[in-house]
Amino acid sequence: MIPLRIGILAPITWRVPPRRYGPWEHVAGLLAEGLVARGHDVTLFAAGTSETRARLETVCPRPTGEDPSLDPALYLPLHIANAFRRAGEFDLIHNHLNWLPLTYAELVRTPVVTTLHGAAMLEPLSRQAFLRFRDRPYVAISRAEIEAVPELNYAGLVPNGIDLREFPFRPEPDPDPYLLFLGRASPKKGLHLAIELARRAGWRLLIAAHVPPDEQEFFRTRVEPHLDGDRIRYVGEVGGEERARLLGGARALVHLCTVPEPFGLVLAEAQACGTPVIGMDLGSVAEVVAHGETGFVVRDLDEAVTALRRLGEIDRAACRRRAEAHYSAERMVEGYLEVYRRVLG
Repeated sequence: MIPLRIGILAPITWRVPPRRYGPWEHVAGLLAEGLVARGHDVTLFAAGTSETRARLETVCPRPTGEDPSLDPALYLPLHIANAFRRAGEFDLIHNHLNWLPLTYAELVRTPVVTTLHGAAMLEPLSRQAFLRFRDRPYVAISRAEIEAVPELNYAGLVPNGIDLREFPFRPEPDPDPYLLFLGRASPKKGLHLAIELARRAGWRLLIAAHVPPDEQEFFRTRVEPHLDGDRIRYVGEVGGEERARLLGGARALVHLCTVPEPFGLVLAEAQACGTPVIGMDLGSVAEVVAHGETGFVVRDLDEAVTALRRLGEIDRAACRRRAEAHYSAERMVEGYLEVYRRVLG
């Protein structure tokens, strides 16, 4: 393929790659690195502390999620305008920043591809905005996303990828058994259900969670009363080697979401480490987790309790093989290159 000039528009809430939480930033950064490795000319529009082998362009010196003095109401439109002001330098702009950049897309000739990242599936305003620009090319991250918003013009389906080197395979979990909740502390992610499952089944639960400002009350009232420092323990927000260590050491990742899951990066990360997933059958969970092979897809807490008793049936090596076959960074990059070929004709 002839080298392309690609502008990747990432969020500025967190740096690229994110230190801990930041799934959209994770995908944008991993894609940029993979495209550079394949010889493409990539410009990454991201927060100023980002690290990349692509050309970094920024108007926001630090992530807005880390520095309260940087108001997104100012820096987000400046960030988007910076990318579209330079649209003529690119063969294609790849938008990972929800719907707002699409209001600029009609002002330039450069094709703009948008990865939905679940926004149209979960956010009514985003859905309304995307439908207004329904003829623009979109990329879904799961079949569930397409089924939820079938009216859009899909240029492809590309599941999210992970850097498998960052999630080494663990053939055996930690000898002191525990379940793990890892993600955003939110009722939508089912943290309260993970706690109830652990209490009902008599398991230890480690909670590694990002607590956003709008979920502080949920965490204070629905989570903190159960924390005892032993059986139910909050270990904070984790990233890097600590994230992989916790995932690999767990008997199972518990992901009992209460709203449809667009993809769930942590589901792929857990399987890469060899750890089975117990996930609620909403959205893409049944796509990402192979029921009975790499975990169990359940409909309620009773089924989740039963799944815990069946964890011994899961071959941890099968979990790793599924991650390698479906969720590698290389597979994701190739999927996006195919989308670019389709859009550019």
